[in-house]
Amino acid sequence: MLLRTPIVIAACALLSAAYAQAPLRVAAAADLEPVLPPILDQFRQATGIRAEATFQASAALTMQIQNGAPFDLFLSADLGYPKRLIDAGLADTGGSPDPASPIVYAQGTLVLFARKDSHLPPPSLELLRNLGLHRLAIANPERAPYGRAAVAALTSLNLYSALKPRIVTAENISQAAQFVDSGNADAGLISLTSTLTPRLAASGAYFVIPPELYPPIKQGAVIVTNTTQRAAARKLLDYLLSAPVQALFAQSGLTPVH
Repeated sequence: MLLRTPIVIAACALLSAAYAQAPLRVAAAADLEPVLPPILDQFRQATGIRAEATFQASAALTMQIQNGAPFDLFLSADLGYPKRLIDAGLADTGGSPDPASPIVYAQGTLVLFARKDSHLPPPSLELLRNLGLHRLAIANPERAPYGRAAVAALTSLNLYSALKPRIVTAENISQAAQFVDSGNADAGLISLTSTLTPRLAASGAYFVIPPELYPPIKQGAVIVTNTTQRAAARKLLDYLLSAPVQALFAQSGLTPVH
């Protein structure tokens, strides 16, 4: 018969508690879907803290948090949505020097993407003027920051009115990329993070939209006020801001903040 000493019992209890600890729930903008999973895995290996991400349009995630969804950390594709949560008392910056403003963790880049087997010329600003461009995919500008950036860029080029009837609107930036990849759109104004995935890098080509054509896509983070894992959420946020992870962001199509 196996006898359990108090020390063994205590160790088993601690181990059980560790396994029972719920993972951090991260509400993450859709442009992070190609980027974040391996980083969360590295974070788990470094700290022992598990984290799981839900990827959707920033507006949809904001609404879920407003409705009480049990997220711990929100990584938006802009500053406006997390700022809205701060102002409503639903999120904070975890003790950062500026408690009224989301913490900027990266900046996004808008690109024009098309498949290599397209009947159209390679991606460029001239492609947007090509009459053979029948369907242009963008994320919903009312819900996704990259969609707003796409509309701003087209407006700056005086092309929005002409292209509006040909725009195919996706729920988020990942779906906009899928529209082009599947052939349901001829080209798409999507995130650089999407185009650098192995699948799209192999099947298509992209052109970086000049940044002066649209407002900067500064991406902001906040900690959800009702989290029960505040210390772990802050640890993950600090990890995302660390130099090694910022370098990974740069390799994945995001502009690091330092």
